[in-house]
Amino acid sequence: MENTVGKKDKDPKFVHFRGIVKRFGSVTAVEKMDLDIPEGSLVTLLGPSGCGKTTLLRMLAGLEEPTDGDIFVNGKRINDTPIHQRNLGMIFQNYALFPHKSIFDNVAFGLKYRSMPRAQIKEKVKRALEMVRLPGVENRKPAQLSGGQQQRIALARAIVIEPDVLLMDEPLSALDENLREDMRREVDNLQRMLGVTTIFVTHDQREALSMSDKIVVMRDGLTLQEGAPEEVYNRPANHFVADFLGHSNFLPGEIVDQDEENIRVKIETGDVLLAKQRGAWKKGDAVEIVVRAQRFEVHRKKDFAPDEGMNHFAGRIKDRSYMGGEVSYFIELPSEREIHVISMMRTHTYDYGDDVSVQVSPYHCHLITAE
Repeated sequence: MENTVGKKDKDPKFVHFRGIVKRFGSVTAVEKMDLDIPEGSLVTLLGPSGCGKTTLLRMLAGLEEPTDGDIFVNGKRINDTPIHQRNLGMIFQNYALFPHKSIFDNVAFGLKYRSMPRAQIKEKVKRALEMVRLPGVENRKPAQLSGGQQQRIALARAIVIEPDVLLMDEPLSALDENLREDMRREVDNLQRMLGVTTIFVTHDQREALSMSDKIVVMRDGLTLQEGAPEEVYNRPANHFVADFLGHSNFLPGEIVDQDEENIRVKIETGDVLLAKQRGAWKKGDAVEIVVRAQRFEVHRKKDFAPDEGMNHFAGRIKDRSYMGGEVSYFIELPSEREIHVISMMRTHTYDYGDDVSVQVSPYHCHLITAE
């Protein structure tokens, strides 16, 4: 298996969906999808159940036929290419291992249809198991391995054929949280080492943010936003993306003024907040200010002197949840609106009923069009 770390001049359209539509009777699962996936990248399809992400993956794999549109891999249209000729590796949520076969036969399954000598199959299986850090388990059965180990075997089976594209459909959702974290790192490191183009389907925002070169946020068969994790998280395109990807506060208001640095927004409480100047906005636009819960700073009200140029509120702790290294607060403002703040644990935490002040930089106030 070739190590393609550091490969340059990646093809921006190694996998290309053009005008893809998929209907099941009167239900449209995917609507006019256009998507380019660069060679060697890991792209995550992120969205709630029923948004079309798995359907898109299954069409690429050949398990479903598009109602309309074309799919290309490395410049070749594959709509009519049989499944076994697409050279794609696929990993499922339930591992899909053959329980009655040995680990060797499970991993070697795809190689046996390639007219490959037995000695070469044996060497490839051995190398694939070493890559997923499970050497020497060839003679065991899947039931003799833990859930995390079985998922590694599924990964070894997918990469042993040296696929053009690796498809992963909710592969970690059956694992407990600690194992999921380990496998996230395992998949991420292996994908980067192999340089294999990978499409990863999940509804877990942490998986998407931590592993992806690009995230595609989907809803109702449509792409709502695509971009690097930092871009999608910090600059959500609309209310749904901001709400689905992380803990956000939404402050509705109207633009009343702007200069080269900041936009002034009068929110429904009557306060005027500053947001960093980004985009083509004009006076009178109805907007929402999006502030991630982690961006607010909380201070004891009696000790608080707001920093110059910061937005600030007075409020009272209405609810709190201890989360180990963080505390989640719900703070009621004088207008009775609540804001959600997630604060790192330091020397002091606040209790129910405490009077506090919160502040946030205009840099962390992102504007979206009010819906």
